[in-house]
Amino acid sequence: MEQEKTTILYRLQVREVVTTIPTIGFNLETETYKNLKFQVWDLGGQTSIRPHWRCYYSNTDAIIYVVDSCDRDRIGISKSELVAMLEEEELRKAILVVFANKQDMKQAMTPSEMANSLGLPALKDQKWQIFKTSATKSTGLDEAVEWLGEALKNRQ
Repeated sequence: MEQEKTTILYRLQVREVVTTIPTIGFNLETETYKNLKFQVWDLGGQTSIRPHWRCYYSNTDAIIYVVDSCDRDRIGISKSELVAMLEEEELRKAILVVFANKQDMKQAMTPSEMANSLGLPALKDQKWQIFKTSATKSTGLDEAVEWLGEALKNRQ
């Protein structure tokens, strides 16, 4: 999962696939997309690092949550972590974008199946959207960031 997330970030920046290693800690990247400038915290997802995520919550306008569409065994953990994040006061108004990643694999869950497994329909006060993505094939990324940009502009 770490490689997927960082691959997506670099794919959005330089339009090529970069071989990455898992994010051990945190990377700060600045992303410009169609006149929108994003400061992106790429947070490591290892269990030992997750408690430190909250250090980065203040002034967060959006969350991009990358989930492996093929990992049915860990979708429950993904839901727990997401629910815990969204309960944080500083993230209550953040826009949520879920990347249902690895959609190029035939065993991938559908985005609607993933949305239900993650409990997204129950989010009443959170603006959210889920997108079919593939980090390696760069599909769905532009659409997701475009939607996020529009959602952020409309909120202002």
